[in-house]
Amino acid sequence: MSGTNAYTQELKHREDQLAIQFLPAVKAMSFRLKERLPSSVDYMDLCAIGTEELVKLARRYDESQNDSFWGYAKTRVYGAMLDYLRSLDMVSRSSRRLIKEIDHAIEVYMADHDDEPSDSELSVILGIEEDKVREARIASDIYTVLPLDDQLGTPEEGGMLERMEHEDLIEAIQEVLMTFEEREQIIIQLYYFEELTLKEISEIVNITESRISQIHKSVIRRIKEAVGGQ
Repeated sequence: MSGTNAYTQELKHREDQLAIQFLPAVKAMSFRLKERLPSSVDYMDLCAIGTEELVKLARRYDESQNDSFWGYAKTRVYGAMLDYLRSLDMVSRSSRRLIKEIDHAIEVYMADHDDEPSDSELSVILGIEEDKVREARIASDIYTVLPLDDQLGTPEEGGMLERMEHEDLIEAIQEVLMTFEEREQIIIQLYYFEELTLKEISEIVNITESRISQIHKSVIRRIKEAVGGQ
């Protein structure tokens, strides 16, 4: 083996050791994200996506530019996992319409009941196949894990993000949030910024997970209406 090849192999080995050092952090991140997703999304898939990105980052990491590898890699690894969720492409225009119909049906149902209707009950209420209800709700559960600006800007709905700079959009969202009730603000803060699960949030604010889910969807819809008018 030539000196150059030996150096290259040693460098690659050192970089891979760096990735191995942070594998537990990637596994923890994958597990935490999985807790917020439906059962159809596999933990091992998230782990594999995160690990692949971690190795890529380790092999091009320049410690002279960033003194903390995980500080440099964390956001990028998480972003790769979110890109994977986006790639599932489960929220088409038609399913988005169905999700809205389901959300409205749930709101009407919950006005007279203490809990959300089941998929079979929604199937009867909406007059559609139960499998379609289930698929739409799974898609909705995946979609709500994505960042707020993903949910507010979609090509099918006019490309809101194309009309607003990212920082302007975030500022507009914050301004709208300030007009909401304190409990609604807390739920959005805990879900998107603290990345808690609905179960964890329900224990903090002392209301059911299904009610939190409906408040969350209502807040997102109102933010979208407010920001979309800017």
